Amino acid sequence: MQHISGTSRQQLQISSLEDKIASENPIRFIKAFVEHISLEALGFTVQIIKS
Repeated sequence: MQHISGTSRQQLQISSLEDKIASENPIRFIKAFVEHISLEALGFTVQIIKS
């Protein structure tokens, strides 16, 4: 009987988006910049949404 062979389940690799972005990619600068912006100083208010 013929069957379709795929990737072995023992070869499963878990990776994150962070692992796939190169260290020199400009998005890393944008992320660092945005993380250091004080939203409160710009007039935004933080609201906690209850779920």
